[in-house]
Amino acid sequence: MDNVHFALNSALTRARNVPPNQLQHAIAAADYGSFRRAAEVLSIKQSTLSRSIQLLEHRFGAAIFERSRGGVRATSIGRQFLRIARSILDQLDALATITHAAGQGEAGRLTLGFCTSLTAGNLRASLLDFRRQFPEVELSAVERRRTHLATTFRNGLIDVLILTGSMPAPNSNTRPLWNERVLVVLPADHALATREIVYWTDLRGQTVILSEYDPGREIEDLLVSKLVSPEDRPKIERHDISRGVVKSFVTMNFGISLVLESDIGANFSGLVFRELRDGTGPSVLAYSAYWQSDNENPALKAFLKILSERYASPRLET
Repeated sequence: MDNVHFALNSALTRARNVPPNQLQHAIAAADYGSFRRAAEVLSIKQSTLSRSIQLLEHRFGAAIFERSRGGVRATSIGRQFLRIARSILDQLDALATITHAAGQGEAGRLTLGFCTSLTAGNLRASLLDFRRQFPEVELSAVERRRTHLATTFRNGLIDVLILTGSMPAPNSNTRPLWNERVLVVLPADHALATREIVYWTDLRGQTVILSEYDPGREIEDLLVSKLVSPEDRPKIERHDISRGVVKSFVTMNFGISLVLESDIGANFSGLVFRELRDGTGPSVLAYSAYWQSDNENPALKAFLKILSERYASPRLET
């Protein structure tokens, strides 16, 4: 047991001393499958990126990537390393947010975290209503990964989160808000575009492009629940890209995608949106608001009042 504790402490010590840019280099290489392409995106020399990753592998005593003429691919250990590296960078980003906010006046300010589109839908309408009623309040919006939002929320730098699914957090309140229909996004010339309604079973044999950002994961979980048999499911491609870039991929006929109805306000030429159903009707995901119980920000109370009036709910969970 002492040896295990020593190994864990040794790994943690090495991790604390890793420069963040080395983690960024490894993540970029994994995302693009190539040292050359990753270096171009990061605007550094390929030799610099390659050396940076070699130093990481030497530091941890394990190969993060398998190299080949076709590019690079994460090893089994490398995939675990990259998951943790992404989490570390998200937390560092949260710390930067905390440092910046500490020097800003918080009076008359509402910080909102979200994982949805503002091109249409209920959140857009709620924010417009809030701005009309309280024009003097400074509104700060944060759209990031769920892990980043959760960290920043726990540290008290986000007043309210608007998310799909559940996000258990100590000392927090939850209010159910609204549901949004799940839609399939198709190129205008796609065979399914001729239908007014598309069923989950129609997705078999298709390539579905999803963002790693929320609500991509929730949509994927819903897809798996609707199409239990792997043989009935489409091929799923996950990308670390925004919803806007996903739609660009669809216009390029790389595949189709699944979104929530608040995304329909984004005007992309050559795309059509169709309601996605099963035998019981439209498929939906639910949104909820989360806030800390001890947050006494008057701007938060005003925003929650607007939400309670617009989306009356018989229950309030703690």
